[in-house]
Amino acid sequence: MSNASYIRSAAATPPRLLSTALGLALATAAPHAFADVATEAAAAASSADMPDGADGRRGRANETKLDAVDVTGVSTKQASSPKYTAPLRDTPQSIEVVPQEVMAGQNLLSLRDVLSTLPGITFGAGEGGGGFGDSINLRGFSANNDIQVDGVRDSAQYSRTDTFNLEQIEVVNGANSVYSGAGSVGGTINLVSKAAREGNFTNLGVGVGTDSYGRVTLDSNQSISDSVAVRVNLMGHRNDVPGRDVEEMKRWGFAPSIAFGLGSDTTFTLSYLHQYDDNTPQYGVPYFFVGNSGTPLPGLDPSTYYGYRNVDMQEIEVDSFTGVLSHTFSDNLSLRNFTRVQEVNQLLIVDPPQGTYCLANNLTPVGGSCTIGTGATQIVVPPNTYMPSGPRGNVRDTTNRMLVNQTDLTAKFSTGAIEHTLVGGFSLSHESFALVGSSEFRNADGSNPYAAPNHLPFTDLYNPDTYYTGPRNRTLTSKTDGEQDNAAIYAFDTLKFSEQWQLNLGARYEHNEGSSTAYTVSTAAGAAGPIGTITGASAPSKNADDLFSYRAGLVFKPVEAGSIYIAYGNSKTPSKASVNGSCTVGSTTGTNNCNVDPETAVNYEIGTKWDLLDQRLSLTASIFRNDRENYRVADPGNPDNPAGEQQLDGEARVDGVMLGASGNITKHWAVYANYTYLDSEVLQGVSNRQAGQGLDYTRGDELVVVPEHSFNVWTTVDVGQWQFGYGMNYQGEYYLNQHSAANINGPLAKADDYWTHRAMAAWNVNRDLRLQLNVNNLFDKEYYVRIRTAASGWATPGEGRQVTLQATYSF
Repeated sequence: MSNASYIRSAAATPPRLLSTALGLALATAAPHAFADVATEAAAAASSADMPDGADGRRGRANETKLDAVDVTGVSTKQASSPKYTAPLRDTPQSIEVVPQEVMAGQNLLSLRDVLSTLPGITFGAGEGGGGFGDSINLRGFSANNDIQVDGVRDSAQYSRTDTFNLEQIEVVNGANSVYSGAGSVGGTINLVSKAAREGNFTNLGVGVGTDSYGRVTLDSNQSISDSVAVRVNLMGHRNDVPGRDVEEMKRWGFAPSIAFGLGSDTTFTLSYLHQYDDNTPQYGVPYFFVGNSGTPLPGLDPSTYYGYRNVDMQEIEVDSFTGVLSHTFSDNLSLRNFTRVQEVNQLLIVDPPQGTYCLANNLTPVGGSCTIGTGATQIVVPPNTYMPSGPRGNVRDTTNRMLVNQTDLTAKFSTGAIEHTLVGGFSLSHESFALVGSSEFRNADGSNPYAAPNHLPFTDLYNPDTYYTGPRNRTLTSKTDGEQDNAAIYAFDTLKFSEQWQLNLGARYEHNEGSSTAYTVSTAAGAAGPIGTITGASAPSKNADDLFSYRAGLVFKPVEAGSIYIAYGNSKTPSKASVNGSCTVGSTTGTNNCNVDPETAVNYEIGTKWDLLDQRLSLTASIFRNDRENYRVADPGNPDNPAGEQQLDGEARVDGVMLGASGNITKHWAVYANYTYLDSEVLQGVSNRQAGQGLDYTRGDELVVVPEHSFNVWTTVDVGQWQFGYGMNYQGEYYLNQHSAANINGPLAKADDYWTHRAMAAWNVNRDLRLQLNVNNLFDKEYYVRIRTAASGWATPGEGRQVTLQATYSF
């Protein structure tokens, strides 16, 4: 069967077939792991409201192919956004596309799973700028505010745990606010949703595995008339985190869509997504900087949990309505309007592994004293003991709401001998953010029972008590509200001068305006009320900027199947680039200064893209420079700036090389591989005045959490009715800190490099049924990710070996 062949579709899901598939999975492995999912999925199906029990994710084997994975199919030839006016091969920018076939083959379940297989991407620890969730570094710079869904920014800081409703993930590298709006220094990450379309297919997936893994998914698209189709994606999922004692993930999702006018000039698609997560937040284990290396607590078992299993929680609820109206006036003129209303709620109670760790030698891992404080507040931590401290019992209850409307007009025309593909449009968005912070571990009157010299109970260093038995009276400690409005107009044009030469241009002008309001909360009982009473609010901190972003790229095509390009683009980042963030008027350090002009980043890139072997195999290569030209730094001691307000004097640079290959080398052998080399450097880390005084201790340091080398490969081979897959990921070592006044010339700490491996074997039983066995972290490698870059902190152990079996029935 050809590479374009899919498992046969049919019209409905007979209950007999559903029970057969469920029985097959239950009979093969870990029935106890599947029981919770099956029970909750059944409850969901009977609910008159939403499927409250379907706790999971979409089946990745949608349209599973009988032959080698075709990663250069239609979905990867063109970026999903209409703003890209040329095919990927002729777009002068590095864009990595991970199609659903690659995600399915490797059984990649979350956004973090997918991005961990791409080089040049690393992850921050626990708390990001807006709270716990996906904290991503792309090409050396934070991309927390640069995650999009269907080309629209998804600003909420939360964990995107499942890809059941995604067609593909696109990583657009380089300064990129011309496409995505304020920010985007290192690039953007775009998640492309599934939607109803023409055709009939149903894919039912059931999975079981080690670590109490259980999963049910359904993806069904049905044409109910010549012009109307409906699609439903369901998923229910649970698993324990491989290699960890306590953390577990439970979720369910429901994503219906309906499309009208298919095959006509006017189409309208309405989609809804609901996903609910009930997870244990992952912080990991104690991690310290000792000499020139970062290291976990000596003698540590990486499965050890340092929080409170009966307290820690992460509940996420996402509701998103999307409407897309498209009209084709002619072959050369079309209009598209996109509207989304979304709310994301996340409730967190966390107990990060902070505190004092006293080793057997009566010293901390970094050689410090085990005695804290002096006098009446002195606390002596015994050897081989851990005293928890820091934000234990910290509660963050956040709500993000968004309303966005985007309109694009696409026109193809000629001016003399020059052919144009022009997209012009505008977008309007309004976002709001609310954060309610509380402390869980309080007395009934709101007072802190663990204020020095009191403290949380000492616990064994290597076998900590994970059950909390003290007082629990949730007490308000902070409240913050934020709003952000953005209005933008933009235009993109591909000018084709001849079969060999093209010019790609883009420009965006936007007005970005936001405010943050912090409320005052009482810390002592008084006339206003008990501890935790809101007693007032600060004046809103406001920031408003007009931003102009642009991009240009010249493309030379020596042959139709290849392109060579040179490109330049910029990015603008205002003081309030995200609704979650805040700025302070006159800020001197820490929080952004509302009065400071936007930061600027630029990207230079030279690259080439080729489709070979009858366009079965795509090869890409690029060299680039990302310059963060002027970021905010403190400016103390300046007589011309007596308040010490921040200045735009910081500068950092990342030079790099990217190589990629994706597609079919032969009819039955497919490969998906990428390599990234990153050379990062702080060019100036202090104000101009301090630099002139020789106080720039970070100058010349590498950026933190930026590996010099990283590599991934995933390859599959077909042998008859069998398919075998193997993958490797390499993450090079990277620095965890930079020089400072206290460590001017001393050694800097590095995280170790590591390799991980994964394998897959699939049996296409017949045209309808596929069984797929996946082994993640094949050799059970011990490694650490999401390392907190502080003098002491924590890191998350990489997931241990896990074996899963997935049965997919397609009809």
